[in-house]
Amino acid sequence: MNKNKIKRSLGERTFTVVNTTLIILVCFTCLFPFIYELAISFSSGAAVMSGKVSLYPIGFQTEAYKKVFQNISMWRSLVFTIVLTVVYTLLSLTLTILCAYPLSRKRLYGGKWIMMLITVTMYFHAGTIPTYLLVYNLGLIDKVWALILPCVLNTFNMIMMRTFFKSVPAELEEAAMIDGCNDFQVLWNVMLPVSKPILATIALFYAVQRWNSFADALYYINEPKLYPLQLKLQQIIQQGQADNMMSDINSQLDVVVPKTVQAASIIFATVPILLVYPKLQKYFVKGAMIGAVKG
Repeated sequence: MNKNKIKRSLGERTFTVVNTTLIILVCFTCLFPFIYELAISFSSGAAVMSGKVSLYPIGFQTEAYKKVFQNISMWRSLVFTIVLTVVYTLLSLTLTILCAYPLSRKRLYGGKWIMMLITVTMYFHAGTIPTYLLVYNLGLIDKVWALILPCVLNTFNMIMMRTFFKSVPAELEEAAMIDGCNDFQVLWNVMLPVSKPILATIALFYAVQRWNSFADALYYINEPKLYPLQLKLQQIIQQGQADNMMSDINSQLDVVVPKTVQAASIIFATVPILLVYPKLQKYFVKGAMIGAVKG
């Protein structure tokens, strides 16, 4: 008996060590690009150009961040992107709720057929050119709505919320209707208060999706004042690559080189969304699991 306990204990310890090591390696792999860009952004131009920078800054300096912070267009893009993300998330979340709740009720006439048609959109897409022509014909080129309407409702997110609504006990809805509530009152007073985990999860999905998108702005937006932060960042990276190709050996002596400005811009664009995640983290796993498994 004692030998078996010792063997199990040794096996458990071995499994724990191996599992912990693998998790640390995976976490480091995920964090390495961010750490590398952070080190680049605080390093001197000579160290960056010579390829000496890896996990920590060499020749510590903050000139790259001074250039980024002094760039008025970066701040304008940041403010615009924050407002765009908030509006997009609220509108998308509202439409997702209004779509998911009726489809979660068995009494909806033709609900299965409607759900099947919606699900088809997950597998078949019109393509970039037809979508662009649609946006163009609707007169949305160089309009904020071009960054909102084409992707305002995500089918996967809607299915997650529908599954969550289906998992809510029917007795709650029946009790509310006996008290005289209509469907909108049931949704507002019964469903939404118990749906905070899935609402926070889907809100985070929509916010991250909008924050990281730049392709739609590249297609539909020509006005610099409507450039979201990610499109501005993409332009900085492209310009930096061109500057790097045209720079000569003397640029290695500079404190700031295009690559350090690129790295500082990446950090500038990444930190805001990272600050939001911890506040929603407590809902994230619970909401994703409930919305994906139950029902």
